[in-house]
Amino acid sequence: MIKERLQKIARNQNHAIEGVLFDWDGTLIDSYHADTAAYLAMFGVMGIPWGIRELEKHYSPNWYQVYRAAKLPKKHWDEADRLWRAFYAKHRPKLIAGARGVLARLGKSHKLGLVTSGDRDRVLRQLREFRLTGHFAARVCSGDTVHKKPHPQPLRLALRQMELHPSACVYVGDAPQDVEMARRAGVRVIGVLGPFPTEKRLRASKPELLIDSIEELPDALKRLRLQHRETRALENYGLAGGG
Repeated sequence: MIKERLQKIARNQNHAIEGVLFDWDGTLIDSYHADTAAYLAMFGVMGIPWGIRELEKHYSPNWYQVYRAAKLPKKHWDEADRLWRAFYAKHRPKLIAGARGVLARLGKSHKLGLVTSGDRDRVLRQLREFRLTGHFAARVCSGDTVHKKPHPQPLRLALRQMELHPSACVYVGDAPQDVEMARRAGVRVIGVLGPFPTEKRLRASKPELLIDSIEELPDALKRLRLQHRETRALENYGLAGGG
């Protein structure tokens, strides 16, 4: 009886999710093969004795962390960036299955944003090629802020551009850095399993929800909203966390 009453109260409260913000690589676009091939080719030119095993072990959306792990001197980073872009340009990644439909569906009732560590020129070009630019009210890429993921600055910039409060938003990403960035910005986060080698660390980061594919996102948002409402109802009755 008490539970039913609390659920009724929760349903009568409005805790809408107004904004949904996304990571790009591995979340909406399957760029794993292109990304990996570009890294391995660049490593070969730079004389770095790394293969796929080392790359997967040290992979991060912040490629400078990869450079540091590979002990690449900072004076060579610009050249490594140039080589990576040149090798990446030989590939044409595709959207993750179901991504276009999910964006179209959610865009009818939410503001959408993009917060990525990807290079701005490359990401904006891909958005144009996939005809997705207009879906996003904010598009924050590498170089738009001083700090990169997992620092909250990129996500906070997107929230300001969208004029949304952190508590009214959800961030969706495939890496532990996405989870940390969202939490530091005060935004709820949903993890999605993607093609990049981040599953173990993503699970360990404990996002609010973890989904197997982007196609599950609309239902996940409903579950997240219901959980939030029931928690608020319990808090109003002084029962949350109590015996």
